[in-house]
Amino acid sequence: MKVIYSEKQKLHQVKYEFLGGEPTPCFETPERADMVLNAINSDGGYQVIEPKTFGIDPMLWVHTPDYVAFLQNAWNEWEATYGPEHDASPYCFAPARHLRNRVPKDIEGKLGYYSFDMTAAITKTSFEAISSAVDCALTGVDALINGEKAAFALCRPPGHHAAPDLMGGYCYINNAAIAAEGLRRKGHEKVAILDIDYHHGNGTQAAFYDRDDVLFVSIHGDPDYDYPHYLGFDDEHGEGKGKGFNLNLPLPQGKTDWSLYRPTLETAIERVRTFGAESLVISLGMDTYEYDPISHFKLKLEDYLNIGEMLGELGLPTLFVFEGGYAVDDLGHNTVAVLNGFKSAK
Repeated sequence: MKVIYSEKQKLHQVKYEFLGGEPTPCFETPERADMVLNAINSDGGYQVIEPKTFGIDPMLWVHTPDYVAFLQNAWNEWEATYGPEHDASPYCFAPARHLRNRVPKDIEGKLGYYSFDMTAAITKTSFEAISSAVDCALTGVDALINGEKAAFALCRPPGHHAAPDLMGGYCYINNAAIAAEGLRRKGHEKVAILDIDYHHGNGTQAAFYDRDDVLFVSIHGDPDYDYPHYLGFDDEHGEGKGKGFNLNLPLPQGKTDWSLYRPTLETAIERVRTFGAESLVISLGMDTYEYDPISHFKLKLEDYLNIGEMLGELGLPTLFVFEGGYAVDDLGHNTVAVLNGFKSAK
């Protein structure tokens, strides 16, 4: 299996986030990708390659032009106003902004307009890393189109919380959504996205909520109690042409071990099968682990082998796109377990 990764993704490193009302070192760090890459290299069963360069245009398949332009220019505007010492981060927001859909002119207003929380700060070199993550996902798409059974896009920063014109949850550009759209544009009439990150992929849902050619299925913590709180409920089925093509499977925090997770994953896989997908994109979040510091499921290392095997039994060309996972010491082993399980499927 090919693993696509670029060192450019280390160029994004946010200094801190707010947790429990206090600034704390950000959980989403370059070390996360390092640990996964180390485990992949130690395993020896994978070929690590550099991504091709695709430029800005594929971002516009999913995201609005004004939002992408904002991401490109935000740091320069921030630095001109506040200097280079601190990350560009919002502090005021427009929760009902579409009642007056007008982008402010100053950087403070823009940051709040294009953000839904305070966890997606921007640094001087963030956009280069963000672009590289998209390149990894699209290089993975090309691998599938060229006949590979599967590929793993080791993307950082993650993307599944990024909506067409909103950043948040450590996410800026939606790598998995762009990959799914890329597969569609390469001739796959039906593409399924299965998000197994602990947190609901609200951005991916938003990207395809009114479409019937991309199925979105998500297994995640109950949004009544877990981030992102305002989307991810089981009564969100899609709208218009997309009605019936969005399936949310929330599970309770603190109680979800393999005995509860497995039948839920079986439900998700059966929906992918009945949809008739020609290819599958997995938003591979590893924060379902029992020792993850910001999540509340109880999956173990051996469960990830089982997850991979169950996904492999679908027999679909599959692109794994890296999302969350913050138990850094175990992150690499858990990720490789999913991939090895997939490869072992009959």
